[in-house]
Amino acid sequence: MSTNNIITVALIDDSSVIRGALARIIETDKNIKVIASLANGEMAVSCAKNHKPDVMVLDIEMPIMDGLTALPQIIKHSPDTKVIMFSALTNEGADATIKAMALGAVECIVKPKSSQDTSPGSEFHTYITSLIKTLGGAKPANNLTSNIKSEENKSYNVAPKVNSSQSFQPPEILAVGSSTGGPQALFNFFKGLGSIDVPVIITQHMPATFTKILAEHITQKSEMPAYEGEDGMVIEKGKIYVAPGGKHMTFKRQDGQTVIKLDDGVPENFCKPAVDVMMRSIIDIHQNKILCVILTGMGHDGLVGARQLHKLGGRIIAQDKKTSVVWGMPGAVAEDGICNEVLPIDDIGQKVKQIIG
Repeated sequence: MSTNNIITVALIDDSSVIRGALARIIETDKNIKVIASLANGEMAVSCAKNHKPDVMVLDIEMPIMDGLTALPQIIKHSPDTKVIMFSALTNEGADATIKAMALGAVECIVKPKSSQDTSPGSEFHTYITSLIKTLGGAKPANNLTSNIKSEENKSYNVAPKVNSSQSFQPPEILAVGSSTGGPQALFNFFKGLGSIDVPVIITQHMPATFTKILAEHITQKSEMPAYEGEDGMVIEKGKIYVAPGGKHMTFKRQDGQTVIKLDDGVPENFCKPAVDVMMRSIIDIHQNKILCVILTGMGHDGLVGARQLHKLGGRIIAQDKKTSVVWGMPGAVAEDGICNEVLPIDDIGQKVKQIIG
């Protein structure tokens, strides 16, 4: 983080109106300072080279140089800058955003509609300021109303506290939870995993539209096909199911098969979809025959579900701190002492393959 606990931010968007509005929203927080407001990717690269901001909010569609072209150069010149993609809620915007996250962007924010409340205390205001502060290394206030709870400043004992040599039931399903930095982590995970003969279910905190595109990108990078979960869809071995943005993904048994049941209920841990909802539902069906993997993400969604699985004798793996964008979700389960392994992202796929056989 920058000196004096001030997090420096660069805003890159071809609309000066949008940049001005965004600057007013985030600078209501005294810990955040906008040091650059720029109109295209070429300027963003120059800013990264010369000013190395803690956080950069980067639009995708811009003249001269777009965000996707600029991103690798930004990361090259300022590898510590955390890049948040600022995207329209369209298929094209979502596709470009997921590509950007594969290249190293850590999170996406959907551009607010003109009718959306962005005033201090609103959901959008709380989310974006908390996100910037967490990525910049500051500790957010305790009264957050977003899906963020600062975990990364705690001193975690990363060594698993449970007996890793205990015997487990062979997993019948793989359940994965992720949030900030999750898409890139998922791509790396599936690259190392190859194909396995059990179903895979994923809750990644993302808006609607984005989760369908995420599933398409996982299909391209995995040896297994991935789908956005739909109501009534039967889950099958060797296939991946991603919880749709804005809905909880739950499960029921029907005619001897496990079927997806989408739930439009209230957010849990300020998240929808929520990892805990997915875990609670699948544990009702498969009990301890579940392998749970918690990847990078802010907050502690997944902790309650992982605790429930641990009590039943299921197996839990968390991503380590060094390779996590934010060690909130994996850190929460690691510190709780319920993990059987805490591993770098590049090792998790191979470990899961070994466990499932």
